Amino acid sequence: MKVLFICNQNQNRSKTAEELFRNRYKTKSAGLFNNRPVSKKQIEWADLIIVMDDNQRSEIAKRFPKLYMQKRILSLNIGDIYSYGDIRLIEELNKKMMQIAEPILANR
Repeated sequence: MKVLFICNQNQNRSKTAEELFRNRYKTKSAGLFNNRPVSKKQIEWADLIIVMDDNQRSEIAKRFPKLYMQKRILSLNIGDIYSYGDIRLIEELNKKMMQIAEPILANR
């Protein structure tokens, strides 16, 4: 399973998630508003896209409308209040993945 984690800058939330779950899935991460924003190629690569909030899901829909309709995109609803590797972020990522993503991933 190829999972792409996306947040605004790809510095804290999505980068932490990519590293945290890389032993369980094939993972990559990207940002939306950084020097190298998420690309069409990255979106195409992913079996599942996980964003940190619903605004990011909307931004993907604007940038990649055709791909957006073809991809499963889940929001973990994790605010941009954590720094990279923050233990509270790791706990939140684990909890939200168990609640939101794991049931879907288990059925694939």
